[in-house]
Amino acid sequence: MKNTIHFHDVTLRDGQQSLAATRMTTEQTLRVLPLIDQAGFDSIELWGGATLDACLRFLDEDPWERLESYATQLRNPKKIQALLRGQNLFAYQPFPDDLVVSFVKQAIFSGVGTMRIFDALNDGRNLQTAMLAAKAYGGTVEAAISFTTSPVHTEDYFIQYATQLVQDGADRICLKDMAGLLHPKAALHLLPALRKAVSVPITLHTHSTTGVSLLNGIIAMLSGIDAIDTGITPFAGGSALPPVEILMVFAEAIGLEHGLDKDSILLAQKELFKIGFELEAVNPYIGKYYQPLSFEQINRGLVEKILQLVTSHDEVAVEEALTLCRQLTASLGFPPYDDRIFSAQIPGGMLTNLQSQLKQMGSANVMEAVMLEIPRVRADVGYVPLVTPTSQIVGSQAAYNVINGSRYSFVSNEFRMLLRGEFGRTPVSPNPDFVRSILGNTDEPLKYRPATYLKPVLEDSYHLPYVQSHKDLLLHLMLGPAADEYLKRHRKSKKDQYAFLQDMDEEAIAYVSG
Repeated sequence: MKNTIHFHDVTLRDGQQSLAATRMTTEQTLRVLPLIDQAGFDSIELWGGATLDACLRFLDEDPWERLESYATQLRNPKKIQALLRGQNLFAYQPFPDDLVVSFVKQAIFSGVGTMRIFDALNDGRNLQTAMLAAKAYGGTVEAAISFTTSPVHTEDYFIQYATQLVQDGADRICLKDMAGLLHPKAALHLLPALRKAVSVPITLHTHSTTGVSLLNGIIAMLSGIDAIDTGITPFAGGSALPPVEILMVFAEAIGLEHGLDKDSILLAQKELFKIGFELEAVNPYIGKYYQPLSFEQINRGLVEKILQLVTSHDEVAVEEALTLCRQLTASLGFPPYDDRIFSAQIPGGMLTNLQSQLKQMGSANVMEAVMLEIPRVRADVGYVPLVTPTSQIVGSQAAYNVINGSRYSFVSNEFRMLLRGEFGRTPVSPNPDFVRSILGNTDEPLKYRPATYLKPVLEDSYHLPYVQSHKDLLLHLMLGPAADEYLKRHRKSKKDQYAFLQDMDEEAIAYVSG
């Protein structure tokens, strides 16, 4: 077994995305980032995912300026990790190869050290362009496997996919359990098997939504997994990642070096509580759950008992260890777990969004029915993992089916795109009769990699007064109206700039004339 464990920090990206709707401003993140940096994390996820869209749409901020401010602030900018949705970049549909290459290039030049790249369908073809670009421009590639459960998602499936990603050039592998679906009894077998199958470093990314992330982190440490994604309280637990404060204590009990400074983590935690309360309007947990957490509060006797149970490798003992882990986190003020997710498979962020949307539609009473419908829709489209954008597509279609009282009487365009293969190859081909019932007899699914059907976009000319740099153009092409509205507010047109220079000239002439 290794004698070290790396805890990667995702507080300021996935932590705040999962618990505070990605509403943390750049100013707020910069208040706490130096403390997280001082704590000694060798990887800090700060960009990607929903942060670009949220910056423009809700925070009136430039995501490029945010990234570049992080690179300036950190002692070693190579620590910065970003999450990329493969061919979908940081948005919700596939983009042409030239845009993917240019976006990845600019992200690395602006400060990203490691690009974590995943595809919602685990279609390796959708990672290839982004992986090649990241490596070409000097980045480290961590290829991520979207974890889910279904009749086709076996241990062999995940090992085969991990092996393929390494052969395609991945420097690291991440097992991305975005909904907390990896049950510890399965983790006991899958994590050691993955560790044996590939030679590159492996990161475990597992959310706390179902209450399994802490125990999975413990199993990962005992299985020789190299790194675990963590958050700092109060942006850990709940639908976010496991708390680093607790995992550090387990690492020490196991005898693993983690290299983190506890005082800096507690200082970061103190500042994060201030930020948490500043964001309480969008965070349903803050104030109701969470409390300042010191390392002395963690029951060492309970830690030892959990470790004894896990190291027995007995599945009954592991179930008991899971109960004790859930009791431990509850006693320390973390939000309760939600077992319904094991069947509905909804990631934490999607769960709160779906509840909010149904409430706005006056249909909050159908939430339970929608959660029962989601697994049926997911099976119909080939057991897709539920992560952006498939989680939104399947969740919305399930809601339409329930609210309309008739399955597939209304079908969204995105659902049709999924069946046509425009997002990629699903884990198993949907029933041909079902596909025909939705698409008709003339709309054939795509045969080749989806991006090969998309025309390049950067060879065209764009005469938009508010697009004044290549970074502006990238945002415009990826996020459309959301980016345009931001750019219109913040970029003076050339006409305005010319008028400003004329005014300056007239003032200068008046000054010289005395």
